[in-house]
Amino acid sequence: MEALLKETRLLNYSDSLVQSLIRQRGWQELGKKDRILAIYNYVRDEMAFGYNKGDDITAVNVLQDGYGQCNTKGILFMALLRAVCIPCRIHGFYVDKIIQKGAFNGLFYQQSPKEILHSWVEVFYNEKWLNIEGFILDLKYISGLQEKFSDCTGSFCGYAVATDDFQNPPIDWNENDTYIQKDGIIQDLGIYDSPDELFSAHSQQIGWFKSFMFKYVARHSMNKNIAKIRLP
Repeated sequence: MEALLKETRLLNYSDSLVQSLIRQRGWQELGKKDRILAIYNYVRDEMAFGYNKGDDITAVNVLQDGYGQCNTKGILFMALLRAVCIPCRIHGFYVDKIIQKGAFNGLFYQQSPKEILHSWVEVFYNEKWLNIEGFILDLKYISGLQEKFSDCTGSFCGYAVATDDFQNPPIDWNENDTYIQKDGIIQDLGIYDSPDELFSAHSQQIGWFKSFMFKYVARHSMNKNIAKIRLP
């Protein structure tokens, strides 16, 4: 388990910004379950869902942005967990781009790769590994989607959601697995000790021009679309 508590370039939890947050919230003083739950709820709801400039940004960068998506929120979640002595690792996947439809439209959606790099965090708790994916979308965003598509009572795929129970997705943590995009998975890339290792082995192959356009144009449009859905 020692390797699953280590600090890395992306999991830079010794940074003063991360340490200050942990002290302010008193997470270190909580029992193990409450530590995980408090950090989970913080990453899910106080870090809004949104698209950062890239996948391989540090935990401090995510904190400074104040928002993130699956890979970047996962980096922050892992850094905070390791900082309070909770072992964790990362599981990589590719998901079908159809899950982004709605949040991502028009030419940028058409030109995006069919397979999108995705990950969830696995947390070691009570002598077993739990799959934790439900922190990706904040509750205000999910509630806005549920209101927008109130007639949907079963499966839903789009707007960064891929679940078989749209009105009651398994996103609340109580010593269980949580999911919100699992049904969009099309390829399993395996388990890695850290996001640094995952992103060294796998990256989004979109070329320099598309990467530039995503960083400076497309993601800002996507974040505006998301903000319109989120409830106040």
